[in-house]
Amino acid sequence: MVLSRAVYTLLVWLAQPLLRRKLARRAQAEPGYAVAVPERFGHYSQPAETHAQLVWVHAVSLGEARAAAILVQALRTAWPGMRLLLTHGTATGRAEGAKLLRDGDVQVWQPWDTPAAVQAFLAHFRPRLGLLMETEVWPHLVLHSRQAGVPLVLVNARMSEQSLRSALRWPGLMRPSYAGLTAAWAQTEADAQRLRELGTNVPAVTGNLKFDARPDEAQCATARGWRTAQARPVVLLASSREGEEAQWLQAVQAQAEAWGALQWLIVPRHPQRVDEVERLLLAAGWSVSRRSQWAAQGPAAAPAQVWLGDSLGEMALYYSLADVALLGGSFAPLGGQNLIEAAACGCPVVMGPHTFNFLEAAEQAEAAGAALRVADMAEGVARSLGLATDRAQQARMAQAAQAFAQAHQGAAKRVVALAAPWLMQG
Repeated sequence: MVLSRAVYTLLVWLAQPLLRRKLARRAQAEPGYAVAVPERFGHYSQPAETHAQLVWVHAVSLGEARAAAILVQALRTAWPGMRLLLTHGTATGRAEGAKLLRDGDVQVWQPWDTPAAVQAFLAHFRPRLGLLMETEVWPHLVLHSRQAGVPLVLVNARMSEQSLRSALRWPGLMRPSYAGLTAAWAQTEADAQRLRELGTNVPAVTGNLKFDARPDEAQCATARGWRTAQARPVVLLASSREGEEAQWLQAVQAQAEAWGALQWLIVPRHPQRVDEVERLLLAAGWSVSRRSQWAAQGPAAAPAQVWLGDSLGEMALYYSLADVALLGGSFAPLGGQNLIEAAACGCPVVMGPHTFNFLEAAEQAEAAGAALRVADMAEGVARSLGLATDRAQQARMAQAAQAFAQAHQGAAKRVVALAAPWLMQG
């Protein structure tokens, strides 16, 4: 089937009841999905805007919301009177984004990509500029923003080979969508080239905003204090995805030293999976203590074979507590999670074969001596054991990680400079 805009429009319109049911199911585990559901379909409780002054930033999920925090801070520095319109697609993204709001700002859900919902969103809020974080290109969102005269820019833009192949399967729909963007400011030259293959205007490569993030110093200091009370090296399975904990468990159980010599810490990527991961560990006979049980004295308050991170917004604490991190999402074919925060905290990374979502950052980290690549989880566990118990090598990689993170800063200033013509209007 050729996916034309007309067919796409019919499909997203027909999918609206399915979306409502999906949101209701997800809300059982994450109540945030039950909040303000009519906003997703273009119905708002906020007063309509009469002057196009809002700067719209779309950050679909948690990772994008954290990158958006860096951008928003830089925008407010350049334009202190800025009013923010912040949109999201996930409950974790919305919860994280709420931390960025000031008086006069607005936070709503991203409109479902039907003409009616998108047109209602644009008419109600009348943003002066739209900044879409990283990958969020939706056909009607682009088309109707252009028709409404709203400049729409893909910021911190990335495009993997896999995403490019997916977009090229539907050229009649996706090429006009990417070409309809006002611009894309890419993370890397490779991202820029792939975006240009889809007809996107890519006038600049700005680097990755996430390098400009500063780890929470209070979290880092707390973790360092807790670390001094821990005799064994700590290895973190960071932002693990479904199936990776089972891979890890099989690998560790096959290597006696890996569980005897190390203290393990697992932080699932999605908080709704924490109970599932705990059940897996308990069924295998492992003792578990959760971050929420630690109180002020840290994991010493609840010693166990595995520490389980069940909090949001504390990755700086977890990375600072660890000697080495296994990179979640890279041991299953999911493209890997972002390793930049680990580097900024001085935590060496062991990554699996699947890092296509952050390919250049992963390759640069490996070249800088901040990360190691392995073929599978079994090798990852073995290399983590070797690195964590070799203090000299661990210290060299930790130093290299921080130097790598610092060397790639500056994207926020470049993005603000490119946005300046729109910021200064009016």
